[in-house]
Amino acid sequence: MAGLKAGAPTPQALTVHSQSKVLEIAFSDGASFRIPFELMRVYSPSAEVQGHGPGQEVLQTGKRSVSLLSLEPVGNYAVQPSFTDGHDSGIFSWDYLYHLGSQQEQLWADYLARLQTAGVDRDAPMAQKSAPGGCG
Repeated sequence: MAGLKAGAPTPQALTVHSQSKVLEIAFSDGASFRIPFELMRVYSPSAEVQGHGPGQEVLQTGKRSVSLLSLEPVGNYAVQPSFTDGHDSGIFSWDYLYHLGSQQEQLWADYLARLQTAGVDRDAPMAQKSAPGGCG
């Protein structure tokens, strides 16, 4: 989901709601979504979160209160948010934002199941990396 698929809906309006911590986005097909910043952060498309291949995902915790510092355009196909926890390497294509919005109920359920499987709480601080280096 790196770019814009041919014929895919494009954003018509994009509003950052700092108080409620959601990104509101309306698409050309009439769909409109309110995507929580926490959901965006835990599903960031960055290598730091997604890894470099299947099974390398890094479970994100402690992101409930994360906010946006900025939201910068990337060409005509994406935005790059900077989050208050310092994360700023994810590029969210219109396709990916549509996916997050349209699938957020299932994504939340998957996230909560992964937390339970890992035996960690949603508000637990992120585990420290054991070795320097890695991706991000």
